[in-house]
Amino acid sequence: MTTAETDRQPRGAFTVLSSRNYRIYIGGQSLTNTGSWMQSIAQDWLIYSLTHSSTAVGVTMALQFGPMLVLGMHAGALADRLPKRRILLVTQSLNAIATLALAVITIAGAARAIDVYVFALMSGVIFAFDAPARQSFVNEVVPEGRLQSAIALNAAVFQATRLIGPAIASVLIVSVGTGWVFAANAASYLCPTIGLLLLRTSELRPVTNARPAPQAVRSAIVYLRGRPDVLRTIFLVGMLGTFGLNFPIVLTAMAKSSFGGDASTYGLFNIVLGLGSAAGAVLAAAGHRPRMRAIVASAAAFGVLEAAAALAPNLAAFLPLLAVMGFVNLICQAMANASVQLTIDPELRGRVMGLYMLVFVGGTPLGAPAIGAITSHYGARVGMLVCGLIPLAAAVAVAVSGRERSSRPPALAPMLERVG
Repeated sequence: MTTAETDRQPRGAFTVLSSRNYRIYIGGQSLTNTGSWMQSIAQDWLIYSLTHSSTAVGVTMALQFGPMLVLGMHAGALADRLPKRRILLVTQSLNAIATLALAVITIAGAARAIDVYVFALMSGVIFAFDAPARQSFVNEVVPEGRLQSAIALNAAVFQATRLIGPAIASVLIVSVGTGWVFAANAASYLCPTIGLLLLRTSELRPVTNARPAPQAVRSAIVYLRGRPDVLRTIFLVGMLGTFGLNFPIVLTAMAKSSFGGDASTYGLFNIVLGLGSAAGAVLAAAGHRPRMRAIVASAAAFGVLEAAAALAPNLAAFLPLLAVMGFVNLICQAMANASVQLTIDPELRGRVMGLYMLVFVGGTPLGAPAIGAITSHYGARVGMLVCGLIPLAAAVAVAVSGRERSSRPPALAPMLERVG
């Protein structure tokens, strides 16, 4: 399908819901995403309660996202070779088993920091294989020409569950304990598993699986060397994920030390973020093909807003800034994700999205401990300020780089190749 034909497709955030397969898929994901947000709140609060240390929260995040740094590209190559639905069925089952184990330990009152660290590492290994397959599987589920709408609507549902998950988690933590939050999340993995089994295979659009090749990862890197637009987008997303989105670290500290709150305050922060994020994702779903200039501008705006929130004197100022941060962040994420998936060759999509997820979440083992240490030594406000200034600087660097590149005359060799 050409760009012109794609532009003539019906627009709107919800047009993709006309597909039965996509409705089933997104329904299952909405339930498990709710459980995942519940678990995120419980895990952050559990490790903080056990250690009373922002650095420990950062270490937990590093263990959870570190495997992506090591396995991301190789897991993406696997997603290009094997049926993606089969990969997702395996990862959902393993997630359920791991989460249930932590639930039993926590309910029994035997949870230690080391248990949380081991669970975070196991979850990270599973996520490293799940993420590239899940990102590229959307292309097989949705009708042709509806990818941007599906990506943004996925983000909208993901963030909408952010409204429900933290609220439920906060109530459960206070009323029955953290362990039952993990138990509820373990049960929620049943929903997407059933959904994957209910998909009509005749209506899927599978991409021809790549043949096993020792140079599969290298071929993707060589391909990307000729796509500076994609590389700039991936770099910007990497800076955003590595430094800008360390919310579990800075928001737990802001809730407790800056505003004198508790788990319910941290849950409120996540709900407010989710409100803004869901609105931003719906807007992105209804938009046109994303442009690099808009992605850079939204990343810069997010950095400014996070820095401003770090300096907010009270909750009345902090909460609105948090909502707008979520709004701008999801617009940026949805546009960047759609931009990459819409421009790369389908047979390389798993590997490229593996790299995309590698830099997006794989940088967390570098950024999270650093932000955790800064927050522990200099306070929550300084930590959050740094989280905002680094993405802002990255956006400025990408904007300058793109302007310099566009001002250069085109190389002769590529011009001759096109003429030939």
